[in-house]
Amino acid sequence: MSLNLPNAITAARIAATPLIAALVISAGWQLRLTAWVLFIVAAVTDYVDGKLARDRNLVTNLGKLLDPLADKLLLLATLVPMYWLTRDVSLWASLPRPDAWAAGATVGPVLAGPSGARMAYPFVTPVGLIGLPFWIIAVVLGRELFMTIFRQFAAQRGVIISAIGPAKWKTTFQWIWVGAAFFWFFASSAAAEHRWTGAAWNAFAMFNGIVGVLSMIGAVALTLYSLGLYLQRYGALLVRPGSARGATR
Repeated sequence: MSLNLPNAITAARIAATPLIAALVISAGWQLRLTAWVLFIVAAVTDYVDGKLARDRNLVTNLGKLLDPLADKLLLLATLVPMYWLTRDVSLWASLPRPDAWAAGATVGPVLAGPSGARMAYPFVTPVGLIGLPFWIIAVVLGRELFMTIFRQFAAQRGVIISAIGPAKWKTTFQWIWVGAAFFWFFASSAAAEHRWTGAAWNAFAMFNGIVGVLSMIGAVALTLYSLGLYLQRYGALLVRPGSARGATR
């Protein structure tokens, strides 16, 4: 095993993952801004390390192990804090009243739920406040867990399941969704501290919310669609081992 440059970048991404999770749930917009910056760096290096490995012929077995592990750890370390910061928020809720909106309620309504009264950070959109219910987290993370186990199951039977186009697009939509959410966590925290109000702030909140919600919808749809394609192509392995055709990755 060789810790070459691409592998070192991937290892650094894994090491930074718990820090990202810890910073985004910390109090203070500065720490949440740091979490967003670290996430952007991690998402970019997800592309960079793979490209370096291919272009410089540095693909190793260690890299094949670390890269998907880094992706899944980063997804886990971002979705769980996102759910934590929006817990008790339904998938959809009405926007605040105009007078509450003018008072700055868009920075995050105060909710009273099982966890007590607290600030929540749903996306703000023209159709209402969009939260992050548990079933979305369960679908996205459940799919990743299933495909990890399924790939190992197939590999033991001599079938390598390659990454397909919709799955790659799924990852892109996931990172846009997480990036928009993390940016909103820091920006709305800063807005609460500095009492940002007015048309410009509301327009930004709407824009960020639209980007976040559309990418979330795209990520969930592609999560289910790509899983269906994998099962269509390789599902026969579950009943007749060795009957599905493999592809290189």
